[in-house]
Amino acid sequence: MLRAMLLDERTLSFAVIALAAAVLVLALWVFLLHRSETTLQRRLRRLIGDAEGSGFDEVLDRQLRRLDDVAGRVDALNKLHHDLEGLTQRSLQKVGVVRFNPFADTGGDQSFAIALLDAEGNGVVLSSLHSRTDTRIFAKQVQGGRSRHQLSDEEQDAIRRALAPAGA
Repeated sequence: MLRAMLLDERTLSFAVIALAAAVLVLALWVFLLHRSETTLQRRLRRLIGDAEGSGFDEVLDRQLRRLDDVAGRVDALNKLHHDLEGLTQRSLQKVGVVRFNPFADTGGDQSFAIALLDAEGNGVVLSSLHSRTDTRIFAKQVQGGRSRHQLSDEEQDAIRRALAPAGA
């Protein structure tokens, strides 16, 4: 019987030591899990903003509203882009200048023809004829690179220069 008691005491001591070791391992595991949860919560807050008191559904709803707002802004920017693109097609984009001397009795190329055209070749060609006694200025409408008015060689050359590809 003494032997059985000693055996039971040894078994009991071993069981207590094993249980104490298991408790220490479990305590360490709980500590590591808590630390991991804290790290994950911090990362989640950084990712979705301050979500204190907010459930995941509220966070998703907020992100969906933000996405709708961004989509609306993109649509507005696309409309503005198309409006501006249409406006630039009608703005002054092509310029051609020709200086010349129409009269033998004047010095230098004081006269000029300048073509001011949009992307489609519409606009105006201005001519200035300078002589010793006066200067005359003429304006002629241009549609598609042509005019319904009689054009001088210099005016036609100014239109050709304006319509020429850049660098040509």
